[in-house]
Amino acid sequence: MALADTLEQIKNFDLSDIDLNRMGVWPLPGKIFVCVLLAALVLGAVGYLKVKDLNQQLDRVTAQETTLRQNFERKSFQAANLDEYLLQMEEMERSFGALLDRLPGDTEVPGLLEDIDARGSESGLEINSIRLEAERQSEYYVELPISINVSGSYHDMGGFVSGVAGMPRIVTLHNFAITRSGDSGALDMQIQARTYRYKSQDE
Repeated sequence: MALADTLEQIKNFDLSDIDLNRMGVWPLPGKIFVCVLLAALVLGAVGYLKVKDLNQQLDRVTAQETTLRQNFERKSFQAANLDEYLLQMEEMERSFGALLDRLPGDTEVPGLLEDIDARGSESGLEINSIRLEAERQSEYYVELPISINVSGSYHDMGGFVSGVAGMPRIVTLHNFAITRSGDSGALDMQIQARTYRYKSQDE
């Protein structure tokens, strides 16, 4: 009998009978409708917030996956070419060692000055002075400037410069100035040679 009454109330339900101020005496279909509507709103809000949070987590995980994939591809490439990298490293160490061998140590500087003096004499120049100047510190090496003053002919000076450049030790030439020496026709050349030594970690 109760079911029949409920069906009869739903059949005779009229929206105009709903009064928000008298919700407690609403007919049963109105109460059911409001409950269903509230439940749908609550479930919809919870579902929206939950889905939004899940989407944010998905975006983070997707970005993390992209980063990890890129790292994996880079490391995989490096691992595949490890043997070539090791060979390149050995070659670089050999080249670096060969260059270090061409740099004079502290005890070899006097011998280097003697070699420069010998190149000048072999070229037919008169050595006026060879003077070692103060060291200049750089990040990885120490620069040793050498001030050179020689006299002679233009061709002899060319031979001297060529001889210094061909020395087994690394020597670079800078800031040269050539002037005529009196009426004799000889030339004076002031030039700066620079050699370098590797800067140890202690320095």
